[in-house]
Amino acid sequence: MESFETKESLIQQLQYIEKWEKDQKGLFFWEKLGRLPFQILDRLTPKFIHEKVGQILDELGYYVQSGGRYLVSEKNICKTYTKKLNLDSITIAEIAEQPVETMNEVAASYIKTTKSIAMTQGATTGVGGFLTLSIDIPILLGLSLKTLQEIAICYGFDPNERKERIFIVKCMQFASSDIVGKKAILDELSSYDNDSETNSKNQAISQLQGWREVMITYRDNFGWKKLFQMVPVVGMVFGAFINKSTIEDVAEVGMMLYQKRRILYRLNKKEEAGASI
Repeated sequence: MESFETKESLIQQLQYIEKWEKDQKGLFFWEKLGRLPFQILDRLTPKFIHEKVGQILDELGYYVQSGGRYLVSEKNICKTYTKKLNLDSITIAEIAEQPVETMNEVAASYIKTTKSIAMTQGATTGVGGFLTLSIDIPILLGLSLKTLQEIAICYGFDPNERKERIFIVKCMQFASSDIVGKKAILDELSSYDNDSETNSKNQAISQLQGWREVMITYRDNFGWKKLFQMVPVVGMVFGAFINKSTIEDVAEVGMMLYQKRRILYRLNKKEEAGASI
């Protein structure tokens, strides 16, 4: 089905993504200033909650190395593709051959479902106000991981591979970085699929550190956003809205960057095919 996509249509989609990259803005000053309330909240949080959050964050850190229990199954996504394409079965490798537009549609459907889950989660933790606020963040990180893994599979990439888990970390870093950080990440990802396996292995430890930086950044950036969620019951409304918008931000980054990789791969194949004629 890949043959239905012309080089011109792929270039047009790529140009749209590149425009999106240029339009990305960093944190506003007041967002950075807003980290302070959460830093104060962090000091007031009971020790047992700190320990529980630390334990969950450490478990998430292991995701970079082994995936563990945070890896999602590709079965449901494959089933979605089989229904959409009227096939008996499909693999991730076969998903990679589908039109990008089809990938976009499937990814969007899964993002919609996860946003609903995030809203419910935010409302639930918002009921408890102060005590449940610190627990909400690692749960939201888990939902962000789930979202990006599902997007990866939708575009024919396997999150069981460490290379893809590292890419997912980079997507989360991008979503939470300022404009300088975004530029650095985009520069790093520009040659991502050209990196050798040896180089990828050598970067594993540094990428794990990068993952911990993501977690710290997420916690700090939620300062002003989560401030109103401290109020019991009223926090339901803010929690639902904030969690939904967070998943929207992460999902947008994931769709754009994974779509770009798939388009570049297609264009390279077309150029190689043209050169061999």
